[in-house]
Amino acid sequence: MFSKSKINDPAPSGTEPQKPAMPTSSAAPSVPPQKPNEFKASAPKAKPPASVLSADLHVTGNMKTTGDIQVEGTVEGDIRAHLLTIGETATIKGEVVADDVVINGRIVGRVRGLKVRLTSTARVEGDIIHKTIAIESGAHFEGSVQRQDDPLNPGAKAAPAQKANPAS
Repeated sequence: MFSKSKINDPAPSGTEPQKPAMPTSSAAPSVPPQKPNEFKASAPKAKPPASVLSADLHVTGNMKTTGDIQVEGTVEGDIRAHLLTIGETATIKGEVVADDVVINGRIVGRVRGLKVRLTSTARVEGDIIHKTIAIESGAHFEGSVQRQDDPLNPGAKAAPAQKANPAS
């Protein structure tokens, strides 16, 4: 009624012919066999989770990463990251530079970001240089706000209107 398939056979039968070994010539350089996954194009790796600085952590010094940081503790120093989330219990004393900045806690210092968001629990004492900004009702902010096309570059100024060159 049912027949056993060769696909499901766990061991090769002795009746199948063995594949001959590849001949090697002395003129061709010998190449070591590679592991199946070695040098193989792979799918992009998943983005790692944000680094979390817990509420009981106090950091003195600067931090720099291309990844994401979530701060719940206290940092005395500058922070540079891709996405920076300042928790409600966090206090930052220094400059913050990130593509995206979400502020739920306290920052004393300059904030530079492409997208800056101050939630209702945010307390910021310092200037904010941004491309886009959102300030929720209830946020405390003391400082100036300046829009720039490239806020991550500290040397960049707001682009003034160019004057037409007079004809000579």
